[in-house]
Parts: sequence; C-alpha cells; structure tokens
Amino acid sequence: MENDSTVFQNPGSGGGKSSPSGQIPPPDFLTPPKNYSQVFNSGQTKQNQPPPDFTQSVTYREPSSGGFSRLKKFLKIFSSVFIILGLVFLIISFLFPGINRTQQNQVTLAYWGLFEDPSVMQGIITDFEKQYPYINVEYVKQDSSQYRDRLTTRIQNGNGPDIFWFHNTWYPMLKNYLLPLPSQTMSQDEFNSIYYPVAQKDLIKNGAIFGIPLETDTLALFVNTQLLQAAGVNIPTNWNEFVDAARAMTVKDANGNIKTAGAAIGTYSNVTHAADIISLLFLQNGVDFNNFQASENQVSGALTFYTSFAKGDNVLWDNTLDPSQLAFAKGNLGMYFGYPSDYFAIKQYNPNLNFQIAPVPQLTGQNVTLASYWAAGVSVRSVHQKEALLFIKYLSEKETEQKLYAQEAKISAFGQPYARMDLADSLKNNPLVYPFVSQAQTAASSPFIEGTYDDGLNQQLDSELQDVVNLYLQPTGSAPQSADDFVKKVVQTLQQYGQ
Repeated sequence: MENDSTVFQNPGSGGGKSSPSGQIPPPDFLTPPKNYSQVFNSGQTKQNQPPPDFTQSVTYREPSSGGFSRLKKFLKIFSSVFIILGLVFLIISFLFPGINRTQQNQVTLAYWGLFEDPSVMQGIITDFEKQYPYINVEYVKQDSSQYRDRLTTRIQNGNGPDIFWFHNTWYPMLKNYLLPLPSQTMSQDEFNSIYYPVAQKDLIKNGAIFGIPLETDTLALFVNTQLLQAAGVNIPTNWNEFVDAARAMTVKDANGNIKTAGAAIGTYSNVTHAADIISLLFLQNGVDFNNFQASENQVSGALTFYTSFAKGDNVLWDNTLDPSQLAFAKGNLGMYFGYPSDYFAIKQYNPNLNFQIAPVPQLTGQNVTLASYWAAGVSVRSVHQKEALLFIKYLSEKETEQKLYAQEAKISAFGQPYARMDLADSLKNNPLVYPFVSQAQTAASSPFIEGTYDDGLNQQLDSELQDVVNLYLQPTGSAPQSADDFVKKVVQTLQQYGQ
C-alpha cells in the first residue's frame, strides 16, 4: 500500500482531487389344467374283460369341439408374448437401470433452499427425476430468519435435509454437518477447472470439497445515470475518482443539509451492505483475515477512509438520510454499493429509475472485489447420501445451470450469475448481470458480511464492526485505540468459531 499512502484522506475536506488510501421375478410358467370334462369308463370296471392291448396302435382323433386345440394355440401365443415382453423388459432394465427399482426402493431427498421459489426449481428437479425415476426431490424454500440455527438443529435431531444451501463463509460453523464430496462426484482438479478461485478457497478444506457454488455474487457499484450526467463526471474506476464524483453529485440546501447525496458510505445503520463495503476496503488494503492481529494498521486505515465521508467539515453522507437502498431507489443518491438482488428491489420500488452497474473502484495497481454467494452441500447425517451426491453432481452440470438461469430469466430481468467460469462469456451482452461476473476472477470472501441471517459468526462480527465505526465517527474518539480494541475482539470471535 506504499503507493496509496495519500489515498485515505478525508474526502470531505479541502478542494480539488483528493487521494483516498487504506481504504438447485417373472411369474411361474402356466401349466395347462387337466381336462376332466370327459370321464372314460366312469362306471365300475367290467369283470372278465381282457386287459387292453397296448401294442396296438391308437389313432388320436381331435375332439369335435376343437377346444383343446384352441387352448394349445392360446398357450403358444401367450408364451411367445411373454417371452417377447420379458426380453423387452430386460433391455429396458439394462439401458435404464433406475426403472428396475420397486416401490419399496423409492428414495425421497429433502432439499432446502432460501431464495428460489419452488416453481423455479421444479423444472430442473423434474429433469433430474427423469434420469433417476427412483429418486424424488422435495425442494423446500426456507425462511431466512434463523435459518442456520434451524438447519443445524434439524440435522442434529436426524430430521434435517439431505441437501441444503449454506453461505460461502459458513464452513467454520458447519464443518461437522457437511459431507466431503467423494472424487466420484467431483475431483479437486475438476472443481478447480470449473469454479472461480474464491470458491476454491472457500469450499475446499484440507483437500476435501464440501459444497458446490450455486451462483457468483460480487459487490458492484450502482450509479444513477441522470445524476452522473448532471454532475459532468464519469463512472469512477478508482477511489480518487469516486471521491471526486461523490462530491460533484452531492447537493445541499441553504442550511447545509444534504438533499442529494453523491455516495452512501461513512455511517453504518443507514448504509445497506455497510459491512460488505468495509470488507471490500479491508481486502483492498491488505487485511489478512487469517492473521487479523497483524493487520491492525490496514484495518485502521480502511476504517478511517470509510468514516471520513460522514465526518469533517464537508460531510457527504449522514445518519439523517434514508437507508441507502431506498435513497437510491428514490433518485436521491448518486452511487450505491449492491448485489444482483438489489437490482430487483430497486426496480420494484421505482421501475423508471435509470441507472448503470459497474465494477467497484480500486486502489492503484489492484483488482480486488468482494464475493458473497450461496453453495449446496450434503448432510453428513443423510441416510440417502448416494442419491444426494447424484443430485449435487447434477446441480454442478453446465446444462443444469443454463436451465435454471433460463427459468429465472422468464420471471425477472436476469437469473443468478453463473457459478461456472465457462459460462461467463455467455453473459457479456447483458449490462445488468455481466459487471458482477466480470469481477469474479479476482473476488475474495470476508467474514464481515451482511444478510446471511446466521445468528453466529457473521452477525457477531457485524455487531463489532458497527461499534467500531460509531467510535470512529465520534469527534473526540481515539482511532488507534478503537482499532486495537476492535482487532482484539475480532480475533477472539474468529477463534471462537475455529478460525
């Protein structure tokens, strides 16, 4: 960060350009019955009658009724049909082994998800069930509130799902519940050739794969086109340009109150994805989440830059303003940091709002963004692990992702960005979704993340982060001491969850 030593200055102070820094068995063959319709010598045997001469030839005469002949013909036809049907059955059983399963062997898999409606998921589930007719998949869209607690409790009690969604940061909390994927399902080399580096780091632990990503979500910059043009500035690509654009788009009344804010950054309670934005700054400023204790200076620099937008003589954002997603939807905010789901929330509120989506600003010589996505794993307590692994493999297939995206795009502007790298280019002509995918190669993850509803690591760290931001906003606060105390708390929390 030596080349960015001047970047983390207060963007609200002074004039001109500033340089911020730090900041998814045959029956038995029938035997012809005995014919008792004619009884020979039905009375008592005549006495003194010579015994029959078996040496003489006997000419068989067909009964006049012809019934026995018809029976023989029927049996021949029946046997031929039976043999043909048996051969057909054997051929079908060979080509489609699943169809040989009896009703007693039917398997039902419970699949828990969060945001996809059952109607969207049913298409790919139906296709899977056609391939494996003995497997039924029941998808249940869960309420996000207390989802992780409900998931782990149900798994512990033996009545949890076979397959379930989990956030990319949850491995420390779910490592005792996730089944490592065998190489027959997916090898590590195969995984690495399909998915982005951030997924490789998040979902492969000690050489074992614990889930497959279902999407690629990265934090991006939403920009109000009208405000941008009115201010005569371009979409910023670095933090210096971001500060200048934020200043140019900010409009205040005669009393100095903000009417239109250039950027939503600086406070915590009314900044949507505040933890994610700060995580972005942490990552770009070199914070090592595996050695947080040694990253105190980088942590402090990022917090100083973040809070500088909401303090000082020329404040660009404050706690009196609407929550940033709402402010942007109303047209009162120039720049907003968000994910693909934010697009739909904003458009639902204001369908006519004209805005663009771009990659996030960078520090000089860098290209780093934040990933926050969901993966699918198999429960270690599942009694149908073999079948669950078949479904996981199916979810990872290229054709499955394409089918799911197409189903999602039927009811919305676009589907969830593809998790597979080999599908990224197919989205290049979509300016709404490609900016998120374009950043995926250099995305990283952070435990400081909003909206996972985990009641655990993420929310605990977010609470600690909010506290330290509020301390940094105090005019008499001691930033170095606040950073030191914050780092110590975070280290304890990470250790509590085995990180």
